[in-house]
Amino acid sequence: MSQTTVLHVGGLHWATSEHAIESTLVRRAGVESVEANAANQSATVTYDPDMTSVAELAGWVRDCGYHCAGRSVPMHVCEPMGESAVHEAAATHGLHADVATADAAGRHAAHGAGPTAMNPAEHSAQEMMGHGGHGGMSMDDMVRDMRNRFVVAAVLTMGIALWSPMGRDMLGFSVPAPFGLSDEVFALLLSLPVVFYSAWIFFDGAYRALRNRTLDMMVLVAVAVAAGWLYSVGITLTGGGEVFYEAAAMLTAFVLLGHWFEMRARGGANEAVRALMDLAPPMATVVRDGTPVDVPTADVQVGDLLLIRPGGKVPVDGLVEDGTSEVDESMVTGESLPVAKTTGSSVIGASINTTGTLRVRATKVGSDTALAQIVELVQEAQNSKAPGQRLADRAAFWLVLVALIGGLLTFGAWLWSGASVETALLFAITVVVITCPDALGLATPTAIMVGTGLGAQRGVLVKNAAALEASARIDTVVMDKTGTLTKGEPEVIDVIVDGIDEAELLTLVASLENESEHPLAAAIVGYAAQRGVVPERPTEFRNVPGHGTTALVHDRRVVVGNRRLMDDEGVDASSLVARRDELAASGRTAVLVAVDGRGVGIIGLADAVRGTSAAAVAALHEMGVEVVMLSGDNLATARRIAGQLGIDTVLAEVLPGDKAAEVARLQQAGRKVAMVGDGVNDAPALAQADLGIAIGAGTDVAIETADVVLMRSDPLDVPTALRIGRGTLRKMRQNLNWAIGYNAIALPIAAGVFASWGLVLRPEMAALSMSGSSVIVAVNALMLKRLRLPQAHAEGPPAEAPSSNLHRTTV
Repeated sequence: MSQTTVLHVGGLHWATSEHAIESTLVRRAGVESVEANAANQSATVTYDPDMTSVAELAGWVRDCGYHCAGRSVPMHVCEPMGESAVHEAAATHGLHADVATADAAGRHAAHGAGPTAMNPAEHSAQEMMGHGGHGGMSMDDMVRDMRNRFVVAAVLTMGIALWSPMGRDMLGFSVPAPFGLSDEVFALLLSLPVVFYSAWIFFDGAYRALRNRTLDMMVLVAVAVAAGWLYSVGITLTGGGEVFYEAAAMLTAFVLLGHWFEMRARGGANEAVRALMDLAPPMATVVRDGTPVDVPTADVQVGDLLLIRPGGKVPVDGLVEDGTSEVDESMVTGESLPVAKTTGSSVIGASINTTGTLRVRATKVGSDTALAQIVELVQEAQNSKAPGQRLADRAAFWLVLVALIGGLLTFGAWLWSGASVETALLFAITVVVITCPDALGLATPTAIMVGTGLGAQRGVLVKNAAALEASARIDTVVMDKTGTLTKGEPEVIDVIVDGIDEAELLTLVASLENESEHPLAAAIVGYAAQRGVVPERPTEFRNVPGHGTTALVHDRRVVVGNRRLMDDEGVDASSLVARRDELAASGRTAVLVAVDGRGVGIIGLADAVRGTSAAAVAALHEMGVEVVMLSGDNLATARRIAGQLGIDTVLAEVLPGDKAAEVARLQQAGRKVAMVGDGVNDAPALAQADLGIAIGAGTDVAIETADVVLMRSDPLDVPTALRIGRGTLRKMRQNLNWAIGYNAIALPIAAGVFASWGLVLRPEMAALSMSGSSVIVAVNALMLKRLRLPQAHAEGPPAEAPSSNLHRTTV
């Protein structure tokens, strides 16, 4: 059975370089698909574990010329590579041995192989968790490296320009070169650090691309810089022509400047994942031999007993063994209200203990924790490619080839027209530079990264880019009623009394129902408890399965149940029949109450509507989306809920096996359908829909089948998911249109087609224009963060909550 993992890939500077990783790995035995992402320095690989392993995949990534230390996962774990593999990576890339050793120790510690060799508290999450921190540079390190290369290039370029013909023309006078050197020789000396330090990243990347039998932006920039510089060196050594040291140096400086800004923007696009990674606490308190001991979180093993003090973070997933408290899980699930925890409750790693002290038994550590799985899911979504992006990637590859051929044709055409070699070379270099497809390669992945990150911050987990794109086209949302629009739990809605005080009625009923385990009984007891009712201890209690209960409370014969039980007990309930029928017709469950042989009241119950369901429906309507409620309940119940929430269409009394058929029927009518559900019987419908959305509290089957998971179990997150999809698709289209339009306009200008009109670009200006285009694409994607989303809020009382809309009636 295939498995999917997210690998760290360090040194993946350019978006167009992703193809080198993808094309190389996919040719290896056992690898089914590869999706690399330069923006977060990782790659999602689907492979056959019987034919290959993560360690072997990591080795193949290093064979491509990039850094890799295994899986890119949080909780201070990068796995499952052995220590020897890390040392091999360190040796290959000249890393300090201590770093590799510490990495290996940390990974082994997470699996119980021994203590870690470094204190995770001393390292940031970004350094520890796969974003370039293992065996290579982090994204921040890469940005600093790009800045340093630019500064060197910029300073020396100013010196080169000062002793160039262009500098002399701008100053109006000439400055003699020092040491008695000629201007050309001094410019050559100044250009050496630019070419062999600042621009070396281009040559190294071009070599890697060609070695992996692909073409990318590195190839184009390397060709342009090398052509201008080598030509100038030749002229300097032989004499007799114009040199282009300043053009090669400016080209290098401007490309580095643009890429420096672009990488900073790309780093901002991945803030959501980094924020998730930073949630895990670096240290944990483990109770060993009865004594609390602070250890690195990476050392926590399954079965350890953890002490969680008030205000402390839960380091890993576990079960509460002792203590009572409330835990804030908002940073992981998005649930705004603290969740009560007591013995037997599960807790999530990275959540915050607010009040009491808890002792928690660790059940999942490392990459098995909920936080790690959420991060990996977000990373997979960010690395996945939408259909439009796959087309753009192919276009970017061919655009590099077009640029190289176009440069040669431009050079030949200008020579044929009688221009000098210098002029022809300048136009050729300009064509090669300005056609770089970096903006085209960045257009879609940056938007996807921001969109999936924005969703993750709201507890909306999108599994892949195709789902994000599909969510933008949805015009019909089908919502399962029970567990989605409602809580799936009965709640008291009506209390009708006849000849008895309401408080007395609740005391008698709660006394009986407190002895029952039926869900309706629990709802009644809970409602009574909210109103301060203390149940009495009944005698002669008898449970009648399917009908109700009977007992004596203070020598009074109390019967609670349906009409059949009343008839069997000889109760006169004629005064209550009409009201019972009204309740039943409106979709409520009516529980009759009799005392000493006479009907004295009715308690009406219904499935509790989620507090945000009505707001969710309203938000979908505002977006022009039709809402369909799908339910297996009777038509009266379904219509009551639909009317309460303002839902357009009701499909009631639908058998579980027919839900997928109802979705298919809507699709056959030309609708783009999203299905929202939470149960096992929703899984076929989730798979059938154009977009499957699972409520996070639902079953594993539903979550596995769905394309989008709502961690908070909040229906209001459905319009949030669709709005994020629409915003992301809009940014993708804007970026692609810009990238394509830019190349269509810039290429003929660079080739000198409009030179007779005085419209001419030099290579350095082409570099600035090309880099600026990439920066514009990245910044435009970041603007998605300003997207207006439905206001998230705590789930308040449902539309028919006892506190506000209870129907109290006296007969």
